[in-house]
Amino acid sequence: MLDPSSLEHPLRSILRLQCMFLVVYVVFSSPPEDPVKCSLQNKNCTITNSYGAFPDRTVCRAAEVVYPTTEKELIAAVAQASIDKRKVKVVTKYSHSIPKLVCPGGQDGLLISTRYLNHTIDVNPSTMTIAVESGVTLKEIIEQAAKAGLALPYTPYWWGLTIGGLLSTGAHGSTLWGKGSAVHDYVVGLRIVAPAGPKEGYAKVRNLDNSHTDMDAAKVSLGVLGVISLVTLKLQPLFKRSITFLAKNDSDLADQIINFGNQHEFADIAWYPSQHKAVYRMDDRVPSNVSGNGVNDFIGFRSTLSVALALIRSLEEGQESTSNADGKCTSAKLITSTLMSSGFGFSNNGIAFTGYPILGYQNRVQASGSCLNSLQNAEITACPWDPRVKGEFFHQTTISIALTKIKSFIEDVQKLKDLEPKAFCGVELYNGILLRYVKASSAYLGKQEDALDLDISYYRSKDPLTPRLYEDVLEEIEQLALLKYGGLPHWGKNRNIAFDGVIKKYDSARAFLKVKELYDPMGVFSSEWTDQILGIQGNVNIVKDGCALEGLCICSQDSHCAPNKGYVCRPGRVYKDARVCTRLSSLRKL
Repeated sequence: MLDPSSLEHPLRSILRLQCMFLVVYVVFSSPPEDPVKCSLQNKNCTITNSYGAFPDRTVCRAAEVVYPTTEKELIAAVAQASIDKRKVKVVTKYSHSIPKLVCPGGQDGLLISTRYLNHTIDVNPSTMTIAVESGVTLKEIIEQAAKAGLALPYTPYWWGLTIGGLLSTGAHGSTLWGKGSAVHDYVVGLRIVAPAGPKEGYAKVRNLDNSHTDMDAAKVSLGVLGVISLVTLKLQPLFKRSITFLAKNDSDLADQIINFGNQHEFADIAWYPSQHKAVYRMDDRVPSNVSGNGVNDFIGFRSTLSVALALIRSLEEGQESTSNADGKCTSAKLITSTLMSSGFGFSNNGIAFTGYPILGYQNRVQASGSCLNSLQNAEITACPWDPRVKGEFFHQTTISIALTKIKSFIEDVQKLKDLEPKAFCGVELYNGILLRYVKASSAYLGKQEDALDLDISYYRSKDPLTPRLYEDVLEEIEQLALLKYGGLPHWGKNRNIAFDGVIKKYDSARAFLKVKELYDPMGVFSSEWTDQILGIQGNVNIVKDGCALEGLCICSQDSHCAPNKGYVCRPGRVYKDARVCTRLSSLRKL
């Protein structure tokens, strides 16, 4: 076992190794395991996500899993579940959602996997559309569209998502242009297999297009309307982009952030508060005859040597256990500089990064995820977060804040940074705070107004009762975003508290629930979790000792933190209405 204390000496040598491992490219890694594991043949199963743990760390069980290969088999599975009155949830190939959207609940729950519903049905250059089954990954959509000279204009940056999963959770890229960055706003056709009564054979295929009144419910459905069978997307002619990352001082970030999103079609910003730095992505379309064949192979999505992942994790565990904020800050600066000097994994020609701008076709620069291209054992190489190895284990806070409020939010976070600058170094180890632009959507559970999405990843202990270094600062940012500024959580990410009372923030919530009642009146596709977040029954709070450390509650008493380790419940520093787990030594400094 690696000794964390030994990793601190000499620190500089270890950091060089850390950065070297971050930039190494390994052709073969180990693809993630199926998220469903059964003790018998497809029976007596457990289900998890690709990170190996749900926010409340409960074990999710199901009596059975089925793997339909055709829509006919899918209809049969839904019909049988309707007859048997079983709770059903849909699980995707890699199961990337952090919350428990895939937990069917109950002793007799059924999982329907879309792993083999992975066929491209049609690519039509004349109508510029692509029709795919719901288990097709974003990578496959991008590749099939490009073969026909077409492109999906805005997508998430990780290509391991399936189309059914990313639609159900409202996944998006970054733009304020056109219809916006959410993939669901480019859907022109959708087939959903939903429960039905005996007269309709206990299952019904609902075929929707944009003229159908239910489409705005179905485009972001959280999986509670049925199983998406087929998706038709509107595409555009394949185009090229010019990408330049520019690092600037963050002193005027709050003033520049809206203008920047309007100036560049694919703009985003990586923010490193403790380093007083913001990296602006100047990213726009260029004529296709402009020379360049750039490729996106983001370093954080590459396969990495498993021994390197263990080394990096042990280093951070050591820094956490010894409250070594300086060590985290040194690591963060070196990692950030390495990422920037290597173009964040972009190359100008598919081989090397030689400088900006990076010019390349949309299908080669819009997303990445090469750690999925793998044949070897996870003991050798893996995706950095693969739970089979000792690697990344993190919380993720992803919240959209209306553009009308974003300036004040950024200024509040900067006030927190001024009070405790080292508190942000842990976030910068995970490439800082990613800021992406999203537009208002007609989808009932889509974005309510034009917004900026902040995506923050940070250390999570393997022990749920162990507090993080600067626990209070990140909790205050989370509560600032959710409570003071009314932010909307990403449906597929976040800790439990982000979903407390969330449905009240949606103007079309009642319309969505009416469609849900129409499609699934017996609640076959409902679960305890979805009932909680949709405001049907119960709430997501789990109040117990230590609950605030994992985001299962907002602390209201010291026992919700870790008083035996010096962390007590106190008001926030900037947002006084916040209640956060603060280390007693930090209180003395104030």
